[in-house]
Amino acid sequence: MIMVTTERMSIFPISDDEMKLKIEQETNGEMKRAYMEMLAGCKKSPEQRIWHTIWFMQLNDGSGQIVGDLCFKGLNDNGSVEIGYGMKEGYEGRGLMTEAVTAMAKWAITQEGVSCIESETDSNNIASQRVLLKAGFVPTGVMGEEGPRFVWEKC
Repeated sequence: MIMVTTERMSIFPISDDEMKLKIEQETNGEMKRAYMEMLAGCKKSPEQRIWHTIWFMQLNDGSGQIVGDLCFKGLNDNGSVEIGYGMKEGYEGRGLMTEAVTAMAKWAITQEGVSCIESETDSNNIASQRVLLKAGFVPTGVMGEEGPRFVWEKC
């Protein structure tokens, strides 16, 4: 199993069965649809599964606590991958997401076919924009569907 380890976390992709359970438990309709699209991507392109699945962020403190998750939104023909992420309530403001996004960007850029990492965040989500900036992303000046776009490596 693939695992990316940071100082405080282990980050790993979950199985299709675990994704189904996550979908069943999700109460936010928008997130539920996004997870369903991700699962469909896993099934459609199993050889590219890591670019469609949910990655759990688990604390390394012995608690086994899942504090958030990340995902990529597929590997594009130009070699770009877009990262998305979310933190469980109560774990914000500790630098965990910055640690995870930094580690995953560094991991992803070393994968075959990947030339850059992108992200997009809601215009009003200043905390998410701060995460990206601290992780080494830079604004592209482009507004996407959700808000401003950022890039970690040039696309």
